[in-house]
Amino acid sequence: MLRPEPVTLSGKHVVLEPLLREHSPELFAISRHAQLWILSLVPMDSQQDIDAYVAAALEGQAAGTALPFVQRCARSGALVGSTRFGNIDVFNRKVEVGWTWLTPERQRSGINTEAKYLLLRHAFETLGCYRVEFKGDARNEKSRKALQRIGAVFEGILRQHMRTADGGQRDSFYFSVIAAEWPQTKAHIEALMASYPSAD
Repeated sequence: MLRPEPVTLSGKHVVLEPLLREHSPELFAISRHAQLWILSLVPMDSQQDIDAYVAAALEGQAAGTALPFVQRCARSGALVGSTRFGNIDVFNRKVEVGWTWLTPERQRSGINTEAKYLLLRHAFETLGCYRVEFKGDARNEKSRKALQRIGAVFEGILRQHMRTADGGQRDSFYFSVIAAEWPQTKAHIEALMASYPSAD
């Protein structure tokens, strides 16, 4: 598997651009929606929290374990969120897609589906991954339904898996797509996206 390098991934609804430190103020400006962080693992209440979030993502990129992006609306160019490849495992040729958030007004658009599509396509067709995995808080029904909708396979729940921002413990769900499934999953997501309006 090639070492993932910063790259721009473009679609009809969303453009995924490499995350830069310069994005931090704009990310903070669009992140002021309390519902985004109800299930967060880390505090996201201030510019300093967002700065730390960006710094950690870029440290992971420098270490070869992460590849973070900002999400822009393809039509307007407005910054609307962030996502990334994380837990990059070169030897086992797998990545995790996560750390994903979108401003509330964009959550029912085609942006999230197309972003997942662009990341999956890059992982399997460019990076040569065998597996792409997704995890999240087991209480996040919206995220679980979105992953089911794109055809990812539910693998189970890991109990008391991670600490939350308030010091509690969360259960985590896991979904995945593997290389053998990608052609069918790709066709399924493309059919979903064909039903969306031409742009968001």
